Amino acid sequence: TALTPSIPEALRWLCQATSDLQAAQNDIQRCCPNWVLFKVHQALEKALVAAVLCHGEAFESPGGLMGLARWLEKEEPKLSGLVLDVQWLCGCGVDSKATQYPNYHPFPMTPSEAFPSVDEEEVLKKAQKVLVILKDHVGRK
Repeated sequence: TALTPSIPEALRWLCQATSDLQAAQNDIQRCCPNWVLFKVHQALEKALVAAVLCHGEAFESPGGLMGLARWLEKEEPKLSGLVLDVQWLCGCGVDSKATQYPNYHPFPMTPSEAFPSVDEEEVLKKAQKVLVILKDHVGRK
């Protein structure tokens, strides 16, 4: 379904992004870093979409978190640094596919085994920082 760009719709997406990030926090140190990374991905994606929605124009996503971050940073100079933060998070394993599907890893590894050294606390901290920035951005609209 097409999204109608508006502040109320952006706020609705931010509300769910906040909930997703809380769900990620609930999984920290529970031996499932892939789920923490997946839920952070879901939260970031929704927060980025929310920031786009408050621009009031129809928008086709240009490819994932990085595409959204690049578009926003280009449109809004105040969001400078967003791309670097999102890039860092993606580099840690924040992803919607590799966190869930075995075929993204060499056999016999599974996603639940693929992220043993990820610092879940740092990932969550950075994601929370990005969410605050995007919430402030929507709040200024």
